[in-house]
Amino acid sequence: MFTGIIEKVERVSTITKEGSNIRIRISSTLCPELQIDQSIAHNGVCLTVDDLRPDSYDVVAVEETLKKTNLSSLQSGDSINIERCMKLNDRLDGHMVQGHVDTFAKVASIQENDGSWLFHFQLKEKTNLIVEKGSVCLNGVSLTAFDVQDKSFSVAIIPYTYEHTNFKHLKTGDKVNIEFDIIGKYVQRMLSNQA
Repeated sequence: MFTGIIEKVERVSTITKEGSNIRIRISSTLCPELQIDQSIAHNGVCLTVDDLRPDSYDVVAVEETLKKTNLSSLQSGDSINIERCMKLNDRLDGHMVQGHVDTFAKVASIQENDGSWLFHFQLKEKTNLIVEKGSVCLNGVSLTAFDVQDKSFSVAIIPYTYEHTNFKHLKTGDKVNIEFDIIGKYVQRMLSNQA
């Protein structure tokens, strides 16, 4: 489990194709604190550390993950949002995030708003899993959605989040990973089973 509060923005060192999977090497200052088998969210995608060096570590993204996330378009040198899994004795500052990305959206527009930024996103299909003033996780960042339409929504980004995540590198047309709120997904499942 994660909180959607990004710890670090790190760099992708290399990407290696391995059959239908890719191996991603991340240069990270967190390496002395990491261990093999540890779960880490990368742009909101939970991946397992399977190789570790003093200044970098490797994770593998399988074909299913690549189909549903923006990890398939990563390149060497890209910035990636990193969050280690939460500890049970920590505060839950964001919202409950699993690191199981549901889909992606495209950046429709970015507006600088006198000290904050307004990002508008376009979904590829209609969903009722984003609600006005509800939680949504974008590239691993816990945010509040507003101006929610059938296939679009907006979020406001404060200066701290802008400077300490890869939101500052996003451009119109870029893909972002979306994890819908877990509670909403369970409610939808229960309601569909009653129909």
